[in-house]
Amino acid sequence: MSLTDLVLSFNQFNGSIPSSSCNLSNLSLLYLHSNNLSGLIPKEIGKLMSLTDLELSYNQFTGSIPPSIGSLSNLQYLYLNHNNLSGSIPKEIGKLMSLTDLVLSLNQFNGSIPSSSCNLSNLSLLYLHSNNLSGLIPKEIGKLMSLTDLELSYNQFTGSIPPSIVGRLSKLQSLYVSFNNLSGSFPPIFENFPQLSDLRIAGNDITGTIPPGIGNATNLEGIDFSFNHLVGEIPKEIGRLTSLSRLILNGNKLCGSIPTELGFLTQLEYLDLSANRLSSSIPENLENLSKLFYLNLSCNRLSQEIPTQLQKLNQLSELDLCHNLLRGDIPSEICNLKSLEMLNLSHNNISGLIPRNFEDMHSLSIVDISYNELHGPIPNNKAFQDASIKELQGNEGLCGNVSGLQHCNVLVSRRHGFTKARKIMFVIVFPLIGSLALLIGVIGIFITFQRRKIDSVHKEPNSANNQKTFSVLTFDGKNHA
Repeated sequence: MSLTDLVLSFNQFNGSIPSSSCNLSNLSLLYLHSNNLSGLIPKEIGKLMSLTDLELSYNQFTGSIPPSIGSLSNLQYLYLNHNNLSGSIPKEIGKLMSLTDLVLSLNQFNGSIPSSSCNLSNLSLLYLHSNNLSGLIPKEIGKLMSLTDLELSYNQFTGSIPPSIVGRLSKLQSLYVSFNNLSGSFPPIFENFPQLSDLRIAGNDITGTIPPGIGNATNLEGIDFSFNHLVGEIPKEIGRLTSLSRLILNGNKLCGSIPTELGFLTQLEYLDLSANRLSSSIPENLENLSKLFYLNLSCNRLSQEIPTQLQKLNQLSELDLCHNLLRGDIPSEICNLKSLEMLNLSHNNISGLIPRNFEDMHSLSIVDISYNELHGPIPNNKAFQDASIKELQGNEGLCGNVSGLQHCNVLVSRRHGFTKARKIMFVIVFPLIGSLALLIGVIGIFITFQRRKIDSVHKEPNSANNQKTFSVLTFDGKNHA
């Protein structure tokens, strides 16, 4: 009965928690996480009045949280995540006034967040993500003044992000509300969260523009606003977030050009602006993002050429520029990206030959250059040689030893045949045409000469008669002999 710490985690225990264990009145720490335990959480657990830390996560517990848990007035840490628990979150949780960490994520809880849970004034971490919770996010959540981490993602919450979150939770460092059914315009978050480092509101129905005030949240390291209905331009003030490592804005209706100020985000590792309406060219100063390993600008309206400056992104492993209006050649400098594993340039207007330097890109494993205007042989590179016809089709002049492509010797043979035909044209046909024209010219000159000769013969008698007539008419009666 004097046992204070019981740690049986990271084993393969199965079965249920024996109700007799709930007689350990001095127990302050009970770790049973990461086993194969199942069944219900015993209602007798409320007898462990000395308990400060209860961790039952990563098991297969079912049923609901027993209301008796509200008797654990000394409890500071409650981890029940990664189980098969269901039902509603009991309002008795609101009695755990010493609680700092409440982690109920990855279960099957339904219903709404009980307003009583918003009385937990010492709560710093609230994880309810990946359940079936619904209804509004309670406005009373703004009373959790000690909260640093709020994760409500992957539920079915509706309504807007309550203003109380924006106005009062000044210690908040991470706010995750992604993949719910939240709506309304973009909340004025940035001026009120000086400590905010990670903001994720992806997969909702948030509308409006990204406010320029985003530049005030200078501690932000991660932003995910993807799959909403955001419009307007990406604010240039985002360039002030020099601690940012992840910027994810894909799946919106953002327009205008990519701000050159993104080149100031030298800590950026992950950039996804795909599936928007961005236009103009790819900024050359993206070369400054030396830590970038993922760059996705696909499904926009970007035009002009691929900037050669991208060669300086030495850490880049994935580059996706497909479904744009890019033109010009594939710059050979892109082959300096020795860490590149995936390259997608499909559905553009890129032309010319594929640089042979690709043969030196040994890390490249996936490539898609379909539906461009490329011609010539594909490089002797594993990614190209292993590519299917789907990744190469739509380029009329492309050849290589890939099923569905014409062999380069056939193409060369055809070109040779065309060249030979042109030579025949120049060597035989054109001289024949020239000779025929010369012959026609000579015949024409001969006919013209003959006509002139005949005309001169006819003119001579007429000239003699004219002289006689003249003599008679001009005779003056004198003999000039």
